[in-house]
Amino acid sequence: MTYALHFGLAVLACWLTAQVMARSTWTWRSPRVAILCWQAIGLAAGLAAMGLPMALGLAAYDLPTGSALWALAGELRGGAAPIRVNALQLGLVGLGCGIGVVLFTTTLRSLHSAVRAQRRHRDLLTLVARQDPTVPGALVLDHPSAAAYCLPGVRPRVVVSAGALDLLDQAELAAVLTHERAHAQERHDLVLLPFTALRRVLPWFRWVRDAHERVALLVEMRADDKARELHAEAPLAGALRRFAAAGDRLAPAGTLGIGDHDLELRVHRLLESGRPPRLVGTAALAVTTTLVALPVSLFLS
Repeated sequence: MTYALHFGLAVLACWLTAQVMARSTWTWRSPRVAILCWQAIGLAAGLAAMGLPMALGLAAYDLPTGSALWALAGELRGGAAPIRVNALQLGLVGLGCGIGVVLFTTTLRSLHSAVRAQRRHRDLLTLVARQDPTVPGALVLDHPSAAAYCLPGVRPRVVVSAGALDLLDQAELAAVLTHERAHAQERHDLVLLPFTALRRVLPWFRWVRDAHERVALLVEMRADDKARELHAEAPLAGALRRFAAAGDRLAPAGTLGIGDHDLELRVHRLLESGRPPRLVGTAALAVTTTLVALPVSLFLS
């Protein structure tokens, strides 16, 4: 039961750490570090959720979960019924395996859905979008709504609407384009993918929804940071304010739009945020890395 207790404590620690992360404001000043922490929490929670029922079912072996699974597999390969586990315990092992299969297949389904949506939108852009020499490296969509978004993928596209071109001045437009290119370069769509999958599996858990929303906001903040490295804070903050005032932003499914999340908060952060809290960020990375290491070590032992 010791190993089951370790997995149970890991699940509890992931939940508590997620609660702390969701309420912390230091993450706004270090979005890249915070994204890594959230990814570690998600991975640790998934592994611990798989391992807990497995460890309960394999308690009779008195071995780390990985070694106990190997021992059980050896008995099953030999063609004999396992001696140390009953039907209920085998069911618990199967439940743990099932959780892993569900998480894996849901992630694949989410990826497939995103790729299909991106492919459809890319095909649509070839029909309705145009190039404009005043917006190099981007496609212009003749639509009155204010929109700027990245269509990620192997062949990413940055798209701005005619409404956005009318809304922004040149400095603001340049900052927005850099923001969207940052999404493509750092593959923020893949960063969000595990949390989208987890939300599909557990839609009724509030902390799962909060984690997805938090990471989505951090992704936008990370892209904001990349934009202000080249264009300073004022042009990007001005663009965000204009998008907030316009109110009719357009971001199709499968894309990452600049106006998707908490524009006023992001403006305030750009103009008011201080230096990244290196000590707090390092401590958070250490904690979340430990969260991942515990279930991994139990599976590999």
